[in-house]
Amino acid sequence: MKTILIKCGGSVIDQLSDDFFTSLKELKKSGYQLVFVHGGGPDINEMLKVMGVEPVFHNGLRKTTAETLNIVEMVLSGKTNRKLVQLLSKHGLSAVGINGTDDQLIQASIIDEENLGLVGNVQQVNSDLIHLLLEKDYIPVITPLGSTEDSKKLNINADYAAAAVAKSLNVEHCMFATDVEGIIIDGKVASLLEEDEVTHYIEEGQITGGMIPKVTSALAALDSGLKSVMIVSGKKAFYQDETLKGTQIVKKQEVIK
Repeated sequence: MKTILIKCGGSVIDQLSDDFFTSLKELKKSGYQLVFVHGGGPDINEMLKVMGVEPVFHNGLRKTTAETLNIVEMVLSGKTNRKLVQLLSKHGLSAVGINGTDDQLIQASIIDEENLGLVGNVQQVNSDLIHLLLEKDYIPVITPLGSTEDSKKLNINADYAAAAVAKSLNVEHCMFATDVEGIIIDGKVASLLEEDEVTHYIEEGQITGGMIPKVTSALAALDSGLKSVMIVSGKKAFYQDETLKGTQIVKKQEVIK
């Protein structure tokens, strides 16, 4: 079974185009199974503001108190996940939303309780539930939440959760859906970049602004053990004529076909 994992940031979900979903259907026709892991930053920040809770970040990760975690879970599970599942269903794709805490799907340990609170580092992904849904031709849509061995719920960075799920499923591709077509180098989308090339282009100033956190997330996914990640557009078609469009990032010159 060929599987592709697609990570959607919370801000990208509202920008997903009809062409994006057409590409998903083309992938299905080509024999790929799809799995989504999503974030929910904007929706979470909006609800924290409504609830009068000030967001706190430490080294780019959201500090998660027990109060914050309740809001994070409510938003991810009750709003953002529902939104993405509904979009997939609207475009004729059967999807099922699940939490990373369901059946201890994502097992995690606390990273740094003093500075980050209830934020977890993924230790293991129990992928039986995912495989069960894929066998029935459903698209699992997973929230980046995890739980400890004693069932304490934890907030997981969506990029790290996506990489862990991708690795556990041994996917063909791990894709980061963004608001751009890929990494622009010398005025055009680079189809393939090695990890050290990405670092070089950041230092050189060709990769700037909002692209930096996107590629940093991709590099973090590589560091977790994946051989390849891709940055693709959520606003345009990224798969046509059995060809993927975007930027593939690899540790070494190792093109994953």
